[in-house]
Amino acid sequence: MSASLRWIAASAALALTSWLAGCSTAPKPVVTETPAPAPELAPAAVAPPAPPPAAAPAPEPPWTGKVSLAASEREYRRDGASHLYERYAERIYRGKLPPLLQAVGVMRVTIGARGEVQRFEWMRAPDHVPHIKAEIERMVLAAAPYPAPQRLGSVVYTDSWLWDKSGRFQLDTLTEGQLDRLPTATPAAVPKPAARPPAARPRTASRPASRSSRAVAQDSVAQPAAR
Repeated sequence: MSASLRWIAASAALALTSWLAGCSTAPKPVVTETPAPAPELAPAAVAPPAPPPAAAPAPEPPWTGKVSLAASEREYRRDGASHLYERYAERIYRGKLPPLLQAVGVMRVTIGARGEVQRFEWMRAPDHVPHIKAEIERMVLAAAPYPAPQRLGSVVYTDSWLWDKSGRFQLDTLTEGQLDRLPTATPAAVPKPAARPPAARPRTASRPASRSSRAVAQDSVAQPAAR
């Protein structure tokens, strides 16, 4: 056999061997499964500590102020007006009010269980005189505590402020009334004229007696002597 034939035969054998090797089942590769990482667990929520129990409110001190035994709003209105008259005694108008007032205001006030002013509202506000409106509001608040409405717990009452131009006032609940008209001024007395002295009468000159009258007078004197 020649060398070329031997080379061809060797090549064919090698190709056959390669073909047979390719047809055989290749072994499966061993796959190593990597375990999945364990999920991270969130830290357990820590509950906040419970707040300490609220301390019981301290009991209110006993009431030592004035007390109203009024059983109705109408009755308490008089107690409230008397309290304001006592608080502002120097500002009260004494006697009947003049017919013309500087301001009239109607206010509703809410009084709490301990005489505090919880709120107020104008039913008729003296808006034309803002300084008087502000003064009344200040006086209402500054007069607290009012008589504690013991029976009512709290009370809402209404009163009218009658304001004179002098800065003094009355409340409608305790008013002394109002004049119908302004007092008229009494006219000043006119002095009487001084009495004139009586006029002196002019003196008249006496005329000398006549001769006959002198003679008659002499005769009347001489006759008794002759007897």
